[in-house]
Amino acid sequence: MNYQIYVYLILSCLSAFALSGVNFEKFMKKNRYFETRFLVLLLSLALGYIVTKFIFEFL
Repeated sequence: MNYQIYVYLILSCLSAFALSGVNFEKFMKKNRYFETRFLVLLLSLALGYIVTKFIFEFL
């Protein structure tokens, strides 16, 4: 069961890397750097969770 946690962490890091290519500052208010980074963090964790569940359900 511990391997699922490792896959989740790896995929969360990969999704954060992928989301770093999107310019979220265009969608947020000006001078809201912390909120923008927090949004990217939440989106990367959610995307990592969804992809992990998909992989383990698929296998």
